[in-house]
Amino acid sequence: MPQFNLADILALAPVILLVLGGMVLLMLEVFQESDKRGYQAWFTVVTSVLAGIAAIPMITSEAFPILRTATRGAFAVSDPFAGVIAVIVCVGLAISSLVAAAFLQARRAERGEFYALAMFGASGMILLAQSTDLLSIFIGIEIMSVATYALAAYMRRGTRPAEAAFKYFILGAFSSAIYLYGAALVYGASGGKTSLADLARVGDLSVLMGAGLALVAAGFLFKVAAAPFHMWAPDVYEGSPTPVTAFMAVGVKAAAFAALLRVLTVGFGSASQAGTIGVGWGEVIAVLAVITMLVGNLLAVPQRSVKRLLAYSSIAHAGYLLVGVAAAQDPAARAAASAGILYYLAAYTFTGVGAFAVVAALERLEGEGPMSWDLDRFAGVAKSHPGLALAMAIFMLSLAGIPPTAGFVGKLWIFKAAIDAKLYGLAIFGVLTSVIGVYYYLRVVVYLYMREPEPSVGVAPATRPNMAIALAVAAVGTVLLGVLPGLIGETVRASALALGGG
Repeated sequence: MPQFNLADILALAPVILLVLGGMVLLMLEVFQESDKRGYQAWFTVVTSVLAGIAAIPMITSEAFPILRTATRGAFAVSDPFAGVIAVIVCVGLAISSLVAAAFLQARRAERGEFYALAMFGASGMILLAQSTDLLSIFIGIEIMSVATYALAAYMRRGTRPAEAAFKYFILGAFSSAIYLYGAALVYGASGGKTSLADLARVGDLSVLMGAGLALVAAGFLFKVAAAPFHMWAPDVYEGSPTPVTAFMAVGVKAAAFAALLRVLTVGFGSASQAGTIGVGWGEVIAVLAVITMLVGNLLAVPQRSVKRLLAYSSIAHAGYLLVGVAAAQDPAARAAASAGILYYLAAYTFTGVGAFAVVAALERLEGEGPMSWDLDRFAGVAKSHPGLALAMAIFMLSLAGIPPTAGFVGKLWIFKAAIDAKLYGLAIFGVLTSVIGVYYYLRVVVYLYMREPEPSVGVAPATRPNMAIALAVAAVGTVLLGVLPGLIGETVRASALALGGG
């Protein structure tokens, strides 16, 4: 069993705070006597901020192992890399909680269990980013996944949410089984090792070890919706409550990419030169990145549902992040690639949550059918709700990678890392697919500003204050990270070095 001491508890402070916050909300819900639950969203925001502050010591201190055992080593680590991911997750949780407050209040569906599940899911995401053992990684995946399965089914009105939750649960359980089987193969091929530090000493990949690594990676690739494991994302993103979709798109992606990068670079970094199986993990990830960028962007082009368009967009952005993972196969470019991934995740947190927040604000209260998110719903919003239109335009430009937004800087860092790793073709392909993205992102902007408004478009009065704050934070973050990349630039570089990229 792991041995706990004060250092371990302090290193797990973000996780502990979020779990305690979720438990407090559940207890308060039991004794709730009135219908006024506006405090719950703000309680979640405050808890998220406190958890993010508790993660700062991880960013500013040296890495050290936690949850140590006498025979198996450490199950997790406190290092700047995990600290940055924890802050990213907490920011995403705070903004999406404000969006959820506006969304759920307008539908009279606000309950404490919603925010409790969100905090439990966020705790699993942070634990996943800290884990350094295949077993603790699996525990983090399950804590994160079970919470998001329940959140996807939270709105039980109609068949679409039920269908989304069912698909997510079945395919999610399938991906967890694949990961666990891959971990078992790695355990057998390595002579009983599951710690990433121990696996790093194994050396070149054997056939059995390579098969195990492939299955482990497949489990992560499902979570980030990378092709060909992306088939669940459009339906689940569209059928889930929009604030849940926002949180899933950024939080799950950040945690899963952090764990995937740690597994590949720390556990199998020395095995990147193929070994006995004839191909290294870097080459495989590069191929998957090409497929994911192509599938995500091409399938987004014909979409008229903006929510479904953003789902395919999320797939495309997983492809861009995979470019960074592929670049990390080269030890000389590993630090730059890891820093680029961290910056991209930070930028996508503000941009992704913000874009889904606008969708939630304009979503019809009386139904959640496909027409609720049709492009016509966004026509002329600049005249009826200029603030919403401006925010959505900022988010669309950032997703397209147009300066001076955070998305541009994120892609610049990712593609530069690919060039440093001499993956010139992959970088060029990423730029070309980004051009495809410009078309469908700017089409949304065209509808916002250059189409006649739909007469029924409106935002429920109860949704405005919380939604306005969430959109303002997301928009300001998107612009600031684009105009002043140095705000977090040195932090993510140092965190990447702490991962082992130096």
